[in-house]
Amino acid sequence: MEKYLQQEKSNCLKVVLFGPESTGKSSLAKELALHYNTYYVDEYARHYLQEKWDKYQKICELDDIMPIAKGQINNENIISKKTDKILFCDTDLLTTATYSKLYFDNYCDPLLDKYSKLNYYDLYLLMDIDIPWVKDDLRDRPNDRKVFFNTFKKALETNNKNYFTISGSYQKRKQKAIELINNLLNLQ
Repeated sequence: MEKYLQQEKSNCLKVVLFGPESTGKSSLAKELALHYNTYYVDEYARHYLQEKWDKYQKICELDDIMPIAKGQINNENIISKKTDKILFCDTDLLTTATYSKLYFDNYCDPLLDKYSKLNYYDLYLLMDIDIPWVKDDLRDRPNDRKVFFNTFKKALETNNKNYFTISGSYQKRKQKAIELINNLLNLQ
């Protein structure tokens, strides 16, 4: 089972869009991939949980966490083979582990916790909560944004991840992300 959570070796730099719900991660991942003419990895949980909602009108349960983690890393491993430049990840296992702890009384499957710390990314872009929260079928915590943001930030700090906080309008977020990524790629 462990191999299903393991990040495969790749030749590309990896950037994770990280943070609470409704902070623009998916939109920015797509825009950055387009800007750099490369690939991005979709958030697996969104597709998995939307299908569950559409069929049963149920939201995430503890039994969903490991299938989500496996699907996320599997998609990342497949797509990372398509580029040797840069890959944008609209979430990662540390995101899944953080949500697990937030939603399930600080519980995270030990294997998920292990690989959320072992898997390596060159840069995390922590998305701030200073843009409007947008309701959809899956988003359910508009009043917990500050607590969630602080928990995500603490996860990065506790695990010594290289990160920068991205704030401001959508345009300012994109500009700041491009600046940070250009630095990472030495494109100044």
